[in-house]
Amino acid sequence: MTISIQQVIRGASVLAFGLVLASCGGGGDATIGGTVSGLAAGTSVTLQDNNSDNLTISSDQGFTFASPVSSGAAFNVSVLTQPVGQTCLVGNGSGTVDVYADNVTIVTVTCSMTSSVGGTVAGLAVGNSVWLMNNGQPLPIAANGPFAFPGLLAPGSNYNVTVLTQPAQQTCAVASGAGVVSSQAMASVAISCS
Repeated sequence: MTISIQQVIRGASVLAFGLVLASCGGGGDATIGGTVSGLAAGTSVTLQDNNSDNLTISSDQGFTFASPVSSGAAFNVSVLTQPVGQTCLVGNGSGTVDVYADNVTIVTVTCSMTSSVGGTVAGLAVGNSVWLMNNGQPLPIAANGPFAFPGLLAPGSNYNVTVLTQPAQQTCAVASGAGVVSSQAMASVAISCS
């Protein structure tokens, strides 16, 4: 088999072009990220990219998903779990990684309040539930952790959280259950069961 000079030159040209393309950043993988803003203290939001690569964020900050995305591949950032008492919306969350695999840093996650009154429940036995009431609005709770009454109240409105129905063989007490709604943050009520 004879190799011509033209074939050698053509092969060298293809190799040189590949090296130039690689040095210019062609191909490869890119990270996907952006910023979270408006997240209330003590809450968290869980994001996903392409329905996987879960990322939980607990404060306003920049973020980057752990798994990179290949050049030319799609990314799609979404909210898997909303923070209690808030709704987070994703901006610039979908697209395609460019041919140079430039990192994506323009995703915005903006959170806003959807509840004026919430808090935490602690000490509730597994399988038990407690019913809370705020100014005539009932709310059943079947697990320890954060909770929120749905809906925004006008700033200056009064709230008064009480226990409507105690759990079986337990007593739940309310701390900081009454006050005035602020426009700045969700009221924080503590429910302690024993």
